[in-house]
Amino acid sequence: MTPAIHLKKNEERRIKSGHLWIFSNEIQNIEEAPKNGDLVEIYDSKNELLGCGFYNKNSLISVRILSRNKIDDLYELLKKRLDDAYQLRKTFYPEIESFRLVFSESDYLPGLIIDKYNDTFVLQVYSFGMQTHINKIVKILKEEYSAENIFTKNESYFRKLEGLSEDDEIYLGKAESVIVDDGSIKYKIDFEKGHKTGFYFDQSDNRFFIEQICNGSKVADLFCNSGGFGLHAAKAGASFVAFADSSASEIENVKTNILLNEIKCPVEFEVKDIFDFLGQCISEKKKYDVVMLDPPAFAKNKKSLPKAKKGYEKLNRLAFQTVKDGGYLVTSSCSHHLAKDEFLKIINNAATRAGKKIQLLTFSGASKDHPQLSSMPETEYLKFLAFRVHSL
Repeated sequence: MTPAIHLKKNEERRIKSGHLWIFSNEIQNIEEAPKNGDLVEIYDSKNELLGCGFYNKNSLISVRILSRNKIDDLYELLKKRLDDAYQLRKTFYPEIESFRLVFSESDYLPGLIIDKYNDTFVLQVYSFGMQTHINKIVKILKEEYSAENIFTKNESYFRKLEGLSEDDEIYLGKAESVIVDDGSIKYKIDFEKGHKTGFYFDQSDNRFFIEQICNGSKVADLFCNSGGFGLHAAKAGASFVAFADSSASEIENVKTNILLNEIKCPVEFEVKDIFDFLGQCISEKKKYDVVMLDPPAFAKNKKSLPKAKKGYEKLNRLAFQTVKDGGYLVTSSCSHHLAKDEFLKIINNAATRAGKKIQLLTFSGASKDHPQLSSMPETEYLKFLAFRVHSL
């Protein structure tokens, strides 16, 4: 018999509107004493079935909903969800073999992220239930998607919240480097040294946008990581690209990708804190036609948000001062806790303090392999903005 969880009165409203998390303080009582990772049925205070999901008594998110109905065959459900996710990606990227295959709750597979690199599948597992049933996911990837390599590249912070081991696992094959193609640029992915799962697929569509503003331009790709924005700028006819990142290994990765793509335009590399890099540009009166910022999340949680806002304001204020009159600032934030309107307000304040007037050209989010649930604000995180910049 599947264990049952009953919610307190009125706590079902958010769930009925489409949210997929049940918090521990919303539960009235639990029947059958489920173990962490078990499937449970969820009922409202009137004993109406709300759905089924994975249970974890040690997490603030006590239940992650998988289905609005009872689940008779978990394997078949997971298989269908993976197929739905795959077909959605191929709708938008029919010629591409590397993308985010599964984006957790947004693909109705809560707590599971899968990035596909050709026939290598890199997982992040942040649900006790998904971890409990991970062999089903591995089996589906092997049998339905011809996976040659399957392994994890988890972030410790989120594993700790679920009470899961922080050790990564290799389920199939090896964690060897691969070369992928985004339809324009090739990248060598080093899973041992790379951040996250090895590559930031969330900016894939946005990298194509910047090609429209980089022809003949002097460009700075800051927090460049593997060089995606700068490489697209170079391909679009940039006259010069500076790549800067605080990570020496990422700069080496950029150099590899430049050779891989036979980039001919002049380039330079800086292993430096980006705040220091911008400060030096200002002191030396060095300016660029296009400055691109793609920093890591400054706000990991709500508590760190005030400090993060100050960091984003300072970063963008310095960047504005390094953009030539009539040039462009392209800036991003991947901090979920920073709302879109707040980020725009920060950029406006930074422009004012830098003595600039700005025109917003685009305001987008993550690429189409990162769908969002309108019922779950938590599935939206990336803000990508491009501005035309003029002196006052």
